[in-house]
Amino acid sequence: MELIWYLVILAVVAIAAGFVGSLTGIGGGIIIIPVLVIFFNVPLVVAIGASVITILANSATTGSAYLHDRLTDLRIGMFLEIATVPGAIIGAVLTVYLVHADLQDALLVALGIILILLAVAGLRRIRDDAYAVAVPDRRSRRLGFFGSYHDAQLNETIAYQAADTNRALGIMFAAGLVAGMFGIGSGVLKVTALDDALKLPIKVSTATSNFMIGVTACATTGVLLAAGYVNAVLAVPVAVGATAGALMGSYILPGVRSRTVRIAFTLVLVGLSIELIIRGLGGP
Repeated sequence: MELIWYLVILAVVAIAAGFVGSLTGIGGGIIIIPVLVIFFNVPLVVAIGASVITILANSATTGSAYLHDRLTDLRIGMFLEIATVPGAIIGAVLTVYLVHADLQDALLVALGIILILLAVAGLRRIRDDAYAVAVPDRRSRRLGFFGSYHDAQLNETIAYQAADTNRALGIMFAAGLVAGMFGIGSGVLKVTALDDALKLPIKVSTATSNFMIGVTACATTGVLLAAGYVNAVLAVPVAVGATAGALMGSYILPGVRSRTVRIAFTLVLVGLSIELIIRGLGGP
């Protein structure tokens, strides 16, 4: 009976994580990992293993919904994966090595610091306009990185084009590295690259990030499976709950104000980063 309640609570937490992950493009992993580590006393690397399964479920669910709403830009997303996948493989291997070296607490502190830096950057970008003016570079023009979508909240069609692809590729490699090391999907960095470097609308950035985190998570999962850090008892209820939460979030995003998405994105980062740092430093 205790095991059943344990799994039910995990599923409920995963629903919330999937919902927030879908709405903000972060994949839900940054909620799942702190909860498993702090409240369920799960080792960090095992929590990462459960998180990547959550990310796969989240991405598969929201990816189809956002494609239907014409928010996801597949051309841009697949192009940027050439940087994130190698980074994810390197990051996952590095995490396995650090855990074997008993540096798990250092990983928690590092993740918390990364999230705080991203939160500060997110606060500076909160605005109501649909997207910043973009000046496409030569690669963006050659590969046709432009498109449009219908904004239900504004009730108008928003056209966009990608800007700095070189900077975006660099950020995406770092995103893959973070995804592989911490199992958070690195949607926080992917949204930053899509929104800040490429100057895409925040809703397109969020939807495309949700598609990309699944591809990146596949690379991470392979390494963690081989190392024996994916626990099915944790992964199954977490994946089921995250799928339900992600589906709810995918229905809400098209009608939400861009400013609301940004604020939610930033608040989630601030709270969880503080929790991770306290845990890593040996706090309660």
